[in-house]
Amino acid sequence: MAGTFSQVYIQVVFTVKGWENLIRKEWKDELYKYIAGVIKG
Repeated sequence: MAGTFSQVYIQVVFTVKGWENLIRKEWKDELYKYIAGVIKG
């Protein structure tokens, strides 16, 4: 099977009852700007 490639894309997300966001609303805009800068740079 030389030269044969296969890709499997699977995403599994687990969550628990009572989860909460760890990113505060007042931080969200600045955090997204920072992440965008890192990606661009």
